Amino acid sequence: MSFPTDRPRRLRINETMRRLVRETILTPNDLVQPIFVVPGEGIRREIKSLPGQFHFGVDEAVKEAREIFASGVPAVILFGIPGSKDATGSLAWDPNGEVQRATRKIKKAVPELLVITDVCLCEYTDHGHCGVIKQQQVLNDPTLELLGKTAVSHARAGADIVAPSDMMDGRIGAIREALDEALFPNVAILSYAVKYASAYYGPFRDAAGSAPQFGNRNGYQMDPANFREALREVELDIEEGADMLMVKPGTPYLDVLAKVKETFGRVTASYQVSGEYAMIEAAAAIGWIDRRRLILETLTCIKRAGADFILTYHAKEAANWLKNG
Repeated sequence: MSFPTDRPRRLRINETMRRLVRETILTPNDLVQPIFVVPGEGIRREIKSLPGQFHFGVDEAVKEAREIFASGVPAVILFGIPGSKDATGSLAWDPNGEVQRATRKIKKAVPELLVITDVCLCEYTDHGHCGVIKQQQVLNDPTLELLGKTAVSHARAGADIVAPSDMMDGRIGAIREALDEALFPNVAILSYAVKYASAYYGPFRDAAGSAPQFGNRNGYQMDPANFREALREVELDIEEGADMLMVKPGTPYLDVLAKVKETFGRVTASYQVSGEYAMIEAAAAIGWIDRRRLILETLTCIKRAGADFILTYHAKEAANWLKNG
């Protein structure tokens, strides 16, 4: 036995000592803030299912982007909510759509802020699914062309990174080909490589109006029980040209995140999704948790598991805490 010679508590004796030996350091550079963009100007409307988060008109999204960058957060991810929807989600690639207009204006106002755009059709389709529908089935291959068109429209607007979240087979290769053909070889792809069919997405679907109108997404998003399948999904996306990888949701899938990072060594992100955020806010609202402490602890744990950066609705607030000590 090494005791009493070995006393690990010596290195926990006070805050300065703990800071000296701390293994994982969370900084504002590790965070990405989601922004929901809606039609209209002067709109800043709180989302009931995501207290503290808002629907922004394009002008308000630009103001929010300035605040986010001032907090030290290096990137935002934009989600568009159109004024109307159709069977193919055609407004997803409209050059005057909410995401496209917000991207142009944010890049003009805050050029150093990285703009990531979500590439999916579910917010834009009247049926709420992530692709073309025939006889209540999501058709994989016809959807790929539409995803490519959407990604190119985002790149033309000035997006730095496109992030396909649909989970169609072959989407990364199709988007890479479309971007390269449109002369956007430097636009990076952040693949939602491992996206589980999770119950944690409920508040987002409310915020984006993207809940499926029939069935569910179990036929294209991953089964939460599967682990090895996640590694295969990542391998395929790397082969097709993904520059960065994402595991989603965040906290419940830290084992998957850690294994993806260990196995492939690529830039890997984690998305602390709407349900995770809402659970923290609900518990804090009734005084059951120390809100600030739990937010920072959770984000630190996600980074410790292997995330190079974290998409989180707490990004701007957490960054201000970290910046101010």
